[in-house]
Amino acid sequence: MASHRAVTVFACFVMCGYCLAAELTVGSKRFTESYILGEIVAQTARKAGEAHVTFKPGLGNTAVVFAALKSGAIDVYPEYSGTIAFELLGGRSGTALADINRALASLGLAASVPLGFSNTYALAMAEATAQRNGIRSISELNRHAGLALGLSQEFLNRKDGWPALKHAYGLPFSPRGLDHGLAYEALAAGRIDVMDIYSTDAKIARYGLRVLEDDKKFFPAYAALLLHRADLPQRLPKTWAALTRLEGAIPAGRMIAMNAAAELDSVPFAQIAGGFVNKGNARDTLPRHGFFERLWGEDFWRITWQHLTLVFVSLAASCAAGIPLGIWAARSKAARGVIFPVVSVLQTIPSLALLAFLIALLNQIGTVPALVALFLYGLLPIVRNTAAGLAEIKAGLIQAASALGLQHGAILRLIEVPLASRTILAGIKTSAVINVGTATIAAFIGAGGYGERIVAGLAINDNTLLLAGAVPAALLAIIIETGFGTAERWLVPAGLRATAR
Repeated sequence: MASHRAVTVFACFVMCGYCLAAELTVGSKRFTESYILGEIVAQTARKAGEAHVTFKPGLGNTAVVFAALKSGAIDVYPEYSGTIAFELLGGRSGTALADINRALASLGLAASVPLGFSNTYALAMAEATAQRNGIRSISELNRHAGLALGLSQEFLNRKDGWPALKHAYGLPFSPRGLDHGLAYEALAAGRIDVMDIYSTDAKIARYGLRVLEDDKKFFPAYAALLLHRADLPQRLPKTWAALTRLEGAIPAGRMIAMNAAAELDSVPFAQIAGGFVNKGNARDTLPRHGFFERLWGEDFWRITWQHLTLVFVSLAASCAAGIPLGIWAARSKAARGVIFPVVSVLQTIPSLALLAFLIALLNQIGTVPALVALFLYGLLPIVRNTAAGLAEIKAGLIQAASALGLQHGAILRLIEVPLASRTILAGIKTSAVINVGTATIAAFIGAGGYGERIVAGLAINDNTLLLAGAVPAALLAIIIETGFGTAERWLVPAGLRATAR
């Protein structure tokens, strides 16, 4: 009897360990609706209690999130049937779910759980402008070549976006790229005349826009659904059963209301999703408008830890590589001619371009490519300051130490590095402060940190949310600046500090 009880306890322990080890990572794109749907999926999965669920919001555009799914960095994210058929599969399938899944099978992916609404692309104008020019359909734009178009960057480059739309309608425009969250304000201010919209955008009604008729039926159906790893239903059956209950659960009107809660009432995405998952209404809960409420939100300590990790792990790697490189550059003119140009060029590469390259190179998103990018950006100040500090040391001091019988390693450790420590430390401080700001860009690939709030704020044009991410990042830079001043008193020899004063 006792042995039977022991076996039972052991089996329960093993099963609990298995459940705790199970992981589910949910992703989302970088626009309001995708944030909300991603939160709904994540919260629904958590309620199933089968796996540890991680949500990676605002990973980027379609290509980035799809690459994350294929690599296994995420397991599921909300997508649209038309996007899968035309943008991801290049038009090799129809928009019917069976056709899409036949094409996805070879990638180890599947599309399931239609959520109950379609969110198609469209073009829209201010009602007054449309009336003045007599425009009701996309075809009628051809008669008004002087109109200014402002289109989102993704729409400008999608296979089912501007290039194909321009060809289908013979449109004569050269549109400018504009963040979707800012385009509504630009349209209202008269800086642009036409923008691309999603049919479930809450701001269509708020700004009184006229949605232009797609008279040539160019845009396909964009039924919202879940795009996921094909093994997910078998790997996490209880979680999958919970997710399948989302099928048909979100009518278009409800989705528009949830988008409005985020964009018009500034209700946090997680709160909106919680209202849906718990059968409530996000607008029943008073939104948190205040800056301090946003600043000290539930995510504060999580994103602070993520930001500190990004900054200091990358800084440690930059020091470990940069100081030896700086010493080498100071010792060898030939090495200096290679090292300085390389680290200088790295500093000039646009951060988003470098992150995109690293995602492809490392075949993953999130923390690892972000750390590599920050490590590379942190090299230049450290390498240059180390080399400059060593170059300032008078040759007579080195010769005197050598005459006393000290070896090169001992001279470097006991004399050169201490004498150059102020300059080296200044380079490390510069690198650290640069990393604090640059680390906010890492949120575009799901690495978290304060940039997560900044990216979300941009998506819904919420200045309070933007500041709730930007202010702690600025304060962290000030703290680091002050901290290095304190560290200098410990690390720099007292004689050098006195000389500097």
